[in-house]
Amino acid sequence: MIFKVYYQESINEVPVREKTKTFFIEAESVRDVYAKIGDRGYNIEYIQEVKGAYLQYEQQNEDFKVLEI
Repeated sequence: MIFKVYYQESINEVPVREKTKTFFIEAESVRDVYAKIGDRGYNIEYIQEVKGAYLQYEQQNEDFKVLEI
């Protein structure tokens, strides 16, 4: 499954919507996503499974890239 992760780069900063970044990652579950990126020090706001029409829409974006871990 593909997940979209919304995050802030530093866990020490207060989340500000304008500074929120995203990336895509392949994992078995939300728990697996946390296990894969837990050591990076990100402040995770939200993890969303991306599938169907939403995945097709995201894949049309030229910046679409699935993070390899």
